[in-house]
Amino acid sequence: MLIAIVDYGSGNLRSAAKAFERVVAEQGPTARVAVTSDAALVARADRIVLPGVGAFADCKAGLAALPGMIEAMAEQVRVKGRPFFGICVGMQLLATIGREHGEHAGLGWIAGEVVPLVPADPALKVPHMGWNELEFEPGRHPLLDGLPAGAHAYFVHSYRFACARPETELARVEYGGPVTAMVGRDTIVGTQFHPEKSQATGLKVIANFLKWKP
Repeated sequence: MLIAIVDYGSGNLRSAAKAFERVVAEQGPTARVAVTSDAALVARADRIVLPGVGAFADCKAGLAALPGMIEAMAEQVRVKGRPFFGICVGMQLLATIGREHGEHAGLGWIAGEVVPLVPADPALKVPHMGWNELEFEPGRHPLLDGLPAGAHAYFVHSYRFACARPETELARVEYGGPVTAMVGRDTIVGTQFHPEKSQATGLKVIANFLKWKP
């Protein structure tokens, strides 16, 4: 199994790759993790991971600057049904539109928009940074299997994903109001939290992704 982690200059790639490599090593050496900016390699991947740190528009521009990458991802995921995992801004890029410093088109794979995080409690700081408790229904999605109620995950973000369809929100957290923590549809999932920084919770989510057979 080839797991392609897309390198489009968004940063934080090494820690994400190390987390996936750790899970692969624990599950048995039946998979290879490749950090790549090569669309041809992504076109051969069995699973695709899109990390992301920074502003929505910058990340989208970085992805678009890689020749054939968006097309290769769309072919693999939307046509061939390969599992896809977006992390933080990589999840936000799944949206229809991002409203960070203007309006910018996303990939449009999950209907919704990325909007400023505005907690109802003015004492809560933005960015939302640190550990928070996931809220989800047991059995909601295979990537959540085996997680205990109230599992904690690590967040760093100033914008949130507002899903257009409730069924695509798989988990949330409370931060001065409900905040989407995980989205998904078909063979696509994304987390607002960083699994590579979320210790046991994050490693379990990654392990579930690698075993997932949608």
